[in-house]
Amino acid sequence: MAEEDSSQEKTEEPTSRKLEKTREEGNVVRSKELNTSAILIVSAICILVFGPLMGNTLMEVMRFCFDFDARASWDTNISGEYFLASIYAAFTALLPFFALLLLTALAAPMSLGGWNFSTKALAPKASRMNPFSGLKRMFSMNSLVELLKGWGKVIVVATSAILVLFGLKDQFLSMIFEPTPNAIAHASRTLAWSFLLMACSTLIIALIDVPFQIFSHAKKLRMTMQEIKDEYKSSEGKPEIKAKIRQLQRDMANRRMMSDVPEADVIITNPTHYAVALKYKPNEMPAPLMVAKGVDMVALKIREIGGEYKVPILELPALSRSIYHHTEIGGEIPEGLYIAVAQVLAYIYQVEQWKKGNVQEKPQEPSYPIPNDLRQDT
Repeated sequence: MAEEDSSQEKTEEPTSRKLEKTREEGNVVRSKELNTSAILIVSAICILVFGPLMGNTLMEVMRFCFDFDARASWDTNISGEYFLASIYAAFTALLPFFALLLLTALAAPMSLGGWNFSTKALAPKASRMNPFSGLKRMFSMNSLVELLKGWGKVIVVATSAILVLFGLKDQFLSMIFEPTPNAIAHASRTLAWSFLLMACSTLIIALIDVPFQIFSHAKKLRMTMQEIKDEYKSSEGKPEIKAKIRQLQRDMANRRMMSDVPEADVIITNPTHYAVALKYKPNEMPAPLMVAKGVDMVALKIREIGGEYKVPILELPALSRSIYHHTEIGGEIPEGLYIAVAQVLAYIYQVEQWKKGNVQEKPQEPSYPIPNDLRQDT
């Protein structure tokens, strides 16, 4: 079986159960290039937006730390206060920057594979420590793709850096003639915009990597026909087991049904193929109920139990077939058969009275009318 499975190609789309199981194991489509690109771009935007505030705050912290009475440096309490105040000011200035980076690091993966938390992904696996598996991964197609992506990132980022430097060459040269504070502010803005442009260049790699990761993930999840059959057997149960369960259920139902046969008022037979057992309590039931029915061996068993408990048996082929096909076990007979069944019960009652000597003449068996829509020829 293993050889047959390995020879089959994985051409079938994954089942819903396979997709669910894969997510439970923490195996969802992800793109490291998308995450890296998003973090770099958001970092550049944060520097442009919060950069002046962070720079001014850090400058004030430095001025605060160095501009105080030298004698206070010998007082550990004052030094501690200066230190805590500096930490608080720096943390407050950098908090928006790191908060946005944290949100980006969480949102970027979710944008592709959605939210997925799985402890199974953290579980140790022996295959990860197998050196042969490691060598196989090193020389796999995935490793080749990662190598090409690495070279691609170097080429794209280096090219964008060269273009940015050449494009901003005049601005960098003009800073020589600016006052020092203005030159520093100008250089900071220029470097921030350069960082943003180079970060945006990584989108090229991300736009190539995202479709590749989606395709690669879908290809890994494909299944062979044998895998689909095995999954169906494991989830739905093997056909042999299901057939055995159905057989046991039928046997249990038959035993329950047979236990009701002794309480029947009459058994109507085909005479050999069909048998139905009817029960009627005038003061308790609106219509006669069928307590048991069967064909062939089951019908024979019904007749045997009926004979053992002296339940009257009548051979009425047409009526037995009609009741069998149009009535469920435990259900009332169809309205169209009321007259026929009433005549059967009346005839049974008259025969019993004749056997007891209450009636002199043996009753004549009446006709049993069956509507055409309820008649069963076979």
